[in-house]
Amino acid sequence: MTDLTLYHNPRCSKSRGALELLEARGLTPNVVRYLETPLDAAQLEALLAKLGVGARQLLRSGEDEYKTLNLDDASLSEAQLIAAIAAHPKLMERPILATADKAVIGRPAENILELLP
Repeated sequence: MTDLTLYHNPRCSKSRGALELLEARGLTPNVVRYLETPLDAAQLEALLAKLGVGARQLLRSGEDEYKTLNLDDASLSEAQLIAAIAAHPKLMERPILATADKAVIGRPAENILELLP
């Protein structure tokens, strides 16, 4: 299986754990350090489609930016939430493992096993 992409933050223990799980199975995903190479709005929309969730489910509500940007406002549109994640990638939940057509949030890290054969 070579079409695995792991959206990864090496400072996050859950993200490191997901990478270790993959490597222990002999898998080498394409690792995207999304804090260094943020996803743009179109990439986020594609990822959300693979996840089958809305942008709100991708937000890390404990981050300072979440509070500062008032992202708990229920009137914010999907496009506004996606724009906030694109501008502040720290807001994106991690890790995320994606294949060509599906993705899963690795919280807990074992969730990534759902995508493996």
